[in-house]
Amino acid sequence: MYNAYFGFSECPFSLSPNPSFYFRSALHEEALANLCYGIQSRKGFIVLTGEVGTGKTTLLECLRDSLDSQHVAFAFLFNSRLTVDQFFQMIAYDLDLRCDKTSKTEVLFALNSFLLEQASQNRTTALIIDEAHNLEWDVLEEVRLLGNLETRHGKLLQIVLAGQTELDRKLDAPELRQLKQRIVLRSKLEAFSPADTERYIAARFEKAGMPDQTVFSPEILSEIHFRSQGIPRLINSISDNLLLTCFALDCKMATLAMLDEVSRDLRLEWPEGRRALATAHPAF
Repeated sequence: MYNAYFGFSECPFSLSPNPSFYFRSALHEEALANLCYGIQSRKGFIVLTGEVGTGKTTLLECLRDSLDSQHVAFAFLFNSRLTVDQFFQMIAYDLDLRCDKTSKTEVLFALNSFLLEQASQNRTTALIIDEAHNLEWDVLEEVRLLGNLETRHGKLLQIVLAGQTELDRKLDAPELRQLKQRIVLRSKLEAFSPADTERYIAARFEKAGMPDQTVFSPEILSEIHFRSQGIPRLINSISDNLLLTCFALDCKMATLAMLDEVSRDLRLEWPEGRRALATAHPAF
């Protein structure tokens, strides 16, 4: 709606996990490098965790693009609320296994044959599970057992478990100690620092067609960071709504009053001790 008003080629703060807007913070780069290294080196189990909105799914989209470019076969499970049978069906469909996809036994035989064929050609196969913190215990046990598929040269299936911080706590459960012991690489995404938030917003503006943004002043950038607590998804929501407010009021620069209004609309909560929302505002 506001793209033409600001001269954007595309929406800079969409909530969709678009890899073209991937921000290369040091932490995100390290996490992506770990994922790529773990898969390429056939390490077996790799875990990625982070709070809601820290960019896990965007990172996985970047990983998928990387695997596609290297012609690495992979199954990607985005819905983790699955029964055991549904879990194996999803794998069979994603890897296009030639078998009765409704039979767990058939899928396992076909998967093992597929993985051995891949390995014989020195090719790697990966299983990526997003929202893995939602996996039921019996499904997690099946995931662990898939890690047993190996040859003397390494694991046949590289498994990435990505989820919220609850996943770490789940993997610490006594009944999953065997799975926990097999995890070779772990990465955790954290909220941005104030400097990263400023660079993140500038990078998004630049990608959308405004390389030297003047819409958000240093004060506004500082407040966006504080109110979002450095969470990328919240930064996007706040920034998108601020741009929409600017457009509606025919204003090319956001104000603190606009930010207060947006903060109320989004029902934002942030730590005590900073300037409270104003109880009365001057006209925008």
